[in-house]
Amino acid sequence: MKPFTLSFPAITLVALLLSFRPTFGQDQQIVRLDGSKISVSEIDRTVKKIMDAANVQGLNLAVLNDSKAVLVKSYGFKNKPANTMLDTATIVYGASYSKAVFGYLMMKLVEEKILDLDKPLYRYLEKPISEYPYFSDLKNDDRWKLITARMCLTHTTGLPNVRWFNPVTSERDSAGRIRIYFKPGQKYAYSGEGFKLLQLTIEEITHKTTEELAQEKVFKPLGMTRTGYIWHESFGDGNVAVGHMDNGDIDIKRKRTEAVAGGSLVTTIADYTRFIENVMQQKGLGRKAWLEMLSPQIAIHSKTQFPPITAEVTTENDDINLSYGLGWGLLNCPGYGKAFFKEGNGGAWRNYNINFMDRGISIIIMANSENGEKIFQELIETLVGKTCIPWKWQGYVPY
Repeated sequence: MKPFTLSFPAITLVALLLSFRPTFGQDQQIVRLDGSKISVSEIDRTVKKIMDAANVQGLNLAVLNDSKAVLVKSYGFKNKPANTMLDTATIVYGASYSKAVFGYLMMKLVEEKILDLDKPLYRYLEKPISEYPYFSDLKNDDRWKLITARMCLTHTTGLPNVRWFNPVTSERDSAGRIRIYFKPGQKYAYSGEGFKLLQLTIEEITHKTTEELAQEKVFKPLGMTRTGYIWHESFGDGNVAVGHMDNGDIDIKRKRTEAVAGGSLVTTIADYTRFIENVMQQKGLGRKAWLEMLSPQIAIHSKTQFPPITAEVTTENDDINLSYGLGWGLLNCPGYGKAFFKEGNGGAWRNYNINFMDRGISIIIMANSENGEKIFQELIETLVGKTCIPWKWQGYVPY
C-alpha cells in the first residue's frame, strides 16, 4: 500500500484550519448592518475560501456588535516558511493605525488644555520650525507659520506623505527634500510628515515622548499590554508575525526605539479591538472632544486617497459626505448612518477598520500579506452586507 501523503495545497488548507483560534462559539450569530445575521462558522468558511483564492497568508479579524466585540479571531500563518500560526496575541505591524491612536491621544491633550487645535504650532516651539533639522528645507517658505494641530490631524498641511516621494510627480526623491505644496488648510492631501511635525510639537510641550504619552493615557488604561509605538522587551520574540510579500519575500519589521506618530505602532488584534471598543463606546474622552474628533473638518474631493497633489477633483463621493475628522476618515452611508475609518499599509502589512457608529458595528482587519487589500471588499460585504465604502477612492481592487 502506498503511504498516505498530503499535497501542498492540502497542507496549506490543513494549516489554515488548524490556525483558527475562536474566542466565541461557532454558532455565534453576528448581526449585519441590515439586521440579518451570519454565523461564525459561515465567516470561517468565507475567510478560508477568499484567503486561499487571493493567496493571503495571514489574517486577523474582529467584529463589534452593540459596540462590543463579538468576534476576535486569527487565521493562517504568523510565519509561513516556519509553519507557525497566528493567534490573537501575535504582535503585528499597525502601520497607519498609528494615526488613529495618535488622533485620539491628541484629543486627550486638548481636553487637558495642553494643546489648542487652532494655535499655530510654531508658537509652542522654542525655535522656528525651519530651524529644526528635519524641517530645515522649509527655511525659504514661511507658510509653516500657518500650520496648526487641526491641519496635521486632517491632512491639510500641504506637506507630503513621505518626504522621499514627490507628491506631484510620484517619483522618488533621493534627497528627501521636504516642501509645502499648497497653502496649509486649503485642501486634503494625505500627509505622514504633518503627523511628524505635530509629534515634534507635543513632545516639546510635554517633555515626554509620544510612547510615554500613549502608554500613560491610552495603552495602560485600556490594558493594551502588547502595544507600543516602540518595541518593548516584554513583548518577547516568540509570538511576532512576519509579513508575506507577493513575490515570496519575507518582511521582518525592525524593532523601533523611537516612535513615529504616523506609522510605528505594533499591536495585536486583541489589543487594537480594545481600543476600538473604547472609541465606539465613547469612553476616555468627554462628549465634546469625542464629537469633534469624529465630525467632518474638511470635505474630500480627491479622486483617490493617495494621489499626486494636483488640481484634479471629483464629486463622486459627495453623496456619502466623504471627509476627514481628527485622525480618522469619515463617511455617511445612506440607511446606515455615520461611520469613521482608518486604514494602514506598508509593504506586506495591510489593515482596515471601519466603524458604523450609528449601528454599533465595527470591522477590524489586520493582514500580514501584501495581497491583504484584495479581499477587503468581499470580506466586509460578507460580514456586514453592502456598504457605501468608497472602494475606488481607497484603491482596494478585489482579487
